[in-house]
Parts: sequence; C-alpha cells; structure tokens
Amino acid sequence: MNSLQDPAVIVLADWLKVRGTLKSWTKLWCVLKPGLLLIYKSQKTKSSHWVGTVMLTSCQVIERPSKKDGFCFKLFHPLDQPIWAPRGPDKETIGAVVQPLPTAYLIFRAPSQAAGKCWMDALELSLRCSALLLRSNSTNTPSSNYAEEPLPVSDETQWSEADYEKHFNDHDLDADSQNEAPNAAMSGLESDSESEPAHEDDVAEQIPCEETTYVPFQEEEFGEQGEQVEELAEENKSLIWCIVKQVRPGMDLSKVVLPTFILEPRSFLDKLSDSYYHADLLSRAVHEDDAYTRMKFVVQWYLSGFYKKPKGLKKPYNPILGETFRCYWQHPNGSRTFYIAEQVSHHPPVSAFYVTNREDGFSISCSILAKSKFYGNSTSAVLEGMATMTLLPRGEIYTATTPYAHCKGILMGTLSMELGGKINIECENTGYKTELEFKLKPFLGGSDTINVVVGKIKLGKETLATINGHWDKELRLKDLKTGEESVLLKVDAEMRSKRLIRHVVPLEKQLPTESQRLWSLVSDAIAREDQVAATEQKTVLEENQRAAAKSRLQNDQPHVPALFELNAYGEWIYKYADLRPWDVRNDLRQYECDYKVLTETRNKTVPIVLGTELLRSNIDPGVHSTRRLPSDTTKVSKTKNKPVDSDSSPSPHGAVKRGSNTSAIRQLALAIDQMNATLANHSKQLNDITNRLERIQFAPNLRNGSINSNDLIGGGVSISTVVKSLLYALIGLTFSVILRWFFK
Repeated sequence: MNSLQDPAVIVLADWLKVRGTLKSWTKLWCVLKPGLLLIYKSQKTKSSHWVGTVMLTSCQVIERPSKKDGFCFKLFHPLDQPIWAPRGPDKETIGAVVQPLPTAYLIFRAPSQAAGKCWMDALELSLRCSALLLRSNSTNTPSSNYAEEPLPVSDETQWSEADYEKHFNDHDLDADSQNEAPNAAMSGLESDSESEPAHEDDVAEQIPCEETTYVPFQEEEFGEQGEQVEELAEENKSLIWCIVKQVRPGMDLSKVVLPTFILEPRSFLDKLSDSYYHADLLSRAVHEDDAYTRMKFVVQWYLSGFYKKPKGLKKPYNPILGETFRCYWQHPNGSRTFYIAEQVSHHPPVSAFYVTNREDGFSISCSILAKSKFYGNSTSAVLEGMATMTLLPRGEIYTATTPYAHCKGILMGTLSMELGGKINIECENTGYKTELEFKLKPFLGGSDTINVVVGKIKLGKETLATINGHWDKELRLKDLKTGEESVLLKVDAEMRSKRLIRHVVPLEKQLPTESQRLWSLVSDAIAREDQVAATEQKTVLEENQRAAAKSRLQNDQPHVPALFELNAYGEWIYKYADLRPWDVRNDLRQYECDYKVLTETRNKTVPIVLGTELLRSNIDPGVHSTRRLPSDTTKVSKTKNKPVDSDSSPSPHGAVKRGSNTSAIRQLALAIDQMNATLANHSKQLNDITNRLERIQFAPNLRNGSINSNDLIGGGVSISTVVKSLLYALIGLTFSVILRWFFK
C-alpha cells in the first residue's frame, strides 16, 4: 500500500507495446512499483488515463528468445487465473478505453534488447525473488551488455528454447512483427500524449547535453591558527563609524551596505563549499559496517570544514538573487563530488546547495537563511538551516546544523571573529547523536581558550565518547567504555596535503550569473587594493539587482529559481537530484551538464525518480509541519517539471528532473495536517479522561448508595482529606524550621 500511494516509489517507467486480444499492439505507459505494474494510456498518470494494475506477486515472467528486432517478455499466471487487481491506485473500477487485453497473461515488447534486459532486471528488483524469473540460457541471447556474469538459474526453472516458444507460438508474434512498420507504428488506440504536439520545453530537453569543462583550482589561502583578527587602517576606521551610525542594537544587518575593505574576494556560495575538501571521509563512512564508526567519520568530516579561513577578518560577498556556483572535487579512486549552489531568495537571503557523489554513495542537500545581529561593539552572523546528508546504499539520513560567527571589537578593542553555539549531528536511523559546542573566548581567557570545541557522541541517552580540543589545531576523542584517547582531527601540513583538488569552470566559459564571473570586476579591484573601483563595481551590481526586483514587482512576476524548488516541507530541493544507489553493473561515472548532475551508463536506461521524500519518510513529519518558514519562501514554485528522456542524450543517464507530481505531494501534506489535527483532538480527549480519573481517585467511598454533599468540596474532594493535607503541611513546615535552626 505504501508503494502504491507514494508517487516517489518507482522502480522503472517507460513506454511498452502490449499485445491485445485482437492480435494488435498498443503503446502504453508502464510504471513498475514493488509488487505492482500500473498501466496508463499516457505519461499523465491520473485516474482518467489508468488502464489497469497487474499484481506481480501472482505472476511469473519469461522472456522470449527474440528472432526479430525488439524484445518480448510475458507476464502470466501459472494456473491461468486473472492477474489484474480489481481496483486502481485511486480506487478506480473502470479503466480507460483501449483495445481488450487478456485476463491471465500479458505480452510486452520493448523497443530494444537493452531496454528489455533492463525491464527484466527491474522486475527482479521489484520482486526481490529471482525464482520468479525464468531466464533463457541460449547462447544466441546477447548478454555482453553486463560486465558481470548472468544470474544463475536453478535446475527447477531451466527451460529449453522450445519451452519458451510454447508460451509465444499461439500468439503468432512473428507475423505481427513482419506487418509492423519499421518505427513500430501502433495499431489500435494510441495514447493521448502521442497526438499532442510537443511542447517547447520538451524539445529543449531533447537537445544533446554537452559535458561542462572544468580546470583544477589550487590557489588556496590559509589564515594563521588561533584567533582571527584584523588591524584596521586609520582611513578605514572612519568608514566603520559611518556604518555604526546607520544601525542600532538588535538590528538585522542584511540590508546594510558594507565597505569593500572587509570583503573576502569570493561569494558566499563559494564560501559554503569549503566543507567538502575532505569529502573522502564521507566515502569511508559509507563503507563502514559499524554505525558508531560511521558517526565518527561524519563528525570528523564536519569539523574538517572550519580550519580554512582567510588572512585577517574578511566577509564574503552577499550573493545576488539568481546567482549560481558549481565545482567538483576529484577523489583518489576516480569518483567526483559535485557541488551545485544557487541564491534562491534575497529578502530574506536564502542560499541552497546540493552535493552528490553517487559512486561513493552520499548526497547532501541544504538551504541556509543568513541573519546578522548588531549588539553595539559586536555582531553575530547566524546561519539558520539544517543540512541533510544521505548515505545512499544504507538509506541512512544524517542532519546537522551550523555554528554562528561572532565578531567583536567593532568600536573598541581589536577586531576579531570566532565561532560559537551548540550544534547537533543526528542519525535517526541508527539512534546515534553528536552534540558539539563551539565556545567563545571568555573575558579573562588566554590563548588556550580560543576556538575551543567540546562535545559527546551518544546512543540514545548513553554517552559513548567525549570530544575536546581546538577546531583549528587538534581534536581528541575519548572512548568512555575503554578509556582510550585517539586523535579525531589534527590540522597540520599532512592534513592539508590530503585536501582534494577542486575543479571549477574556466572564467571565459562561465555563465553571466556564475559567482566568479559576476563578481570578477569587484575581485580584481580588491586584488589591486583599489577600494574606490571595488566600491563602484559593487554598487553597479547592487543597483542592477534593485532594478530587476522593481521590474518583477511591477509586472507581478516573482523570481523562480532555476535549479531548486520548494518541496511540501518548505525545503529547497535540487530539481535534478538522483538518490539511487550506485549500480556497478550499469553506471559508469557522474558528470555535470548545464548544472544538471547526470550519470553515464553502459545501457540506455529509463529515468527513475527517487525523490528526497522517499528517504525522508523515516523523519517524523510533525517536525516539518511545525517548522516556521521565511515569509517569502513559503510559496511553492509552480514550475512544471518534465522528465528527461534518456534516449535523447548522447551519454545515457539515470538522473531526472524531480517533482513531477506536485499534486500528490500536496495531497500528502494535507493528509499529514489532518492526521496532526486528529492527534491533537485525541490528546485533548485523553487529558479529559485523565482529569476525570483523578477526580474518581480522590472521591470518597460511597456507602449505602448515598453521600452527603456537604462533606465534599468542589471537584469531588472530601473535607477530611483537605484537613489531613493541611495538617501534614504544617508538620512538615515545623520540621524544616527546626532543622534550619539546628544547622545554624
């Protein structure tokens, strides 16, 4: 029932020809789910297009040793009983009008041998039972598409070619294939989607996608260990006073224009990628069988993203609305970790990013709302948001928050910055949780109290290990069961040498909205230490952004992000996310094209939608339903997402555009709200029952079926009970006074 109702649970979906009782073929859209095969007239999987549902648990599957082009396989009931479900996914009883289909079997024809093999593997995957698949051992059937050997066939299910042909001879498939047109034109009723003209978006998606060119980028700058400070020149101190005059304590600084001398010459979207120079630690976590060890690797990776800091006290650029950034890191094993980021909102400023490495088995999705507060001599930059990391082969989801940056010494003292706050790294699948606290330097503290981190790893309420040290020097982990201490993280030359090399798109090939190209004139001026030119170029960008916002407001055209969209929980999700585990038999490598992270495969596979909602089903929906969202990020994008046809791409892939069924997601969100309302009503009733039980408990015993109402006080409590309570209270008060006098 869960796979039937969840639109994200799809094993395979593609067009297949289905043999009807009139000995003609009909092209139908087939959606394979665990234990079910849904058949529709078109890709619009709605009630009016539903043809029927095949119950796979009562079927057997055989493939025909094909003698013609194409690939045929048969679903049949071994006892010649109906294979159809009595109702559809939305309780339909009457299917769409197509030519009559058999009751006890169905014969399908795939467009190619590779597609047919893919369907056979998908059927095996959906049933998880190879005994239901009766494979041919004929050497004439090509099997070179797979690097591994074919699955073994038991003696009980080893059929000869004659046994296979008996299932197909009665249907005279060869005669049909001779009469068919070369392009497999269908007789009978066609689907609605075939008669509709192609949309412009569909045509655009069918254009072959060329892989993006990247070059290594190794120009990294590291600040010194310890406190991060900045000595201001005399001419810059007057600019600081000008900023101070514009603000007041408690004010949000997101709308305040900052001078260029305190800017780091790169965008905030670029800054967020600093956490992935040691992404190989996540690759090691995926392959660990022990959940505790996996959590340690995740914590080690998390803490490795902080020690890179600029020289002095610098702040990255505030991204322009619609600004994007992309890069990847090359791993020693040849895999790549891709990073895609976009500024999806400006007021409030929200940055969304997506990280993926399917080959090594992890992906990360996050959206961050940047806030800043001014407190007089100090200010804090708070990053609200939760990163969600998925270990794809294990289906484990880790969530993590971010510490805030605290800057002090704005008016007096030395200008310095440090990290502070409590964060949690949690995996609800395993029950492990890490609590970390970034401590600010105390007023009378020395150098040893700078950049201190303490924490603990817990399983439920039990603390397994403690963490202590400095996030820019060394962190040690102590196992409380064994008492052993080990180095969790040590920032030295050896660790810096293990940083993965980041690859970026050359500046001349970047789009106008990409961070490096967008801010190139400002960065060049900062590099020349020409603050006047940097301020002028920065002002030009800000004025262009204001003009674009004014134009959208006048035309009533809200900004629609190009790469991310809001899901039912109000979270920004990458449109082309692919959360399938890596298939070593078919997947070759990941590559990026037009900000789409795709997968090159050995065989042309049908796109498989496996959205984040499927893996998020382990998280309590009540957490999402009560989360407060930013004011202008609660509007769900109405952009229609169309799946990408893998056959039209020169390099086949399995990643698709997500969110193809927004109506189903909205219905799911509505159902969750109704469930929460029902639970609240039940809780209210339980509280009422509890109050009544308490009244019954304190009510006096009934004797002879009657009781004097004068002996009761409101609420059903007798007068004698009240007198006893007052007496006991008086005795206790007297006793406490005597004890106090005695211990003086």
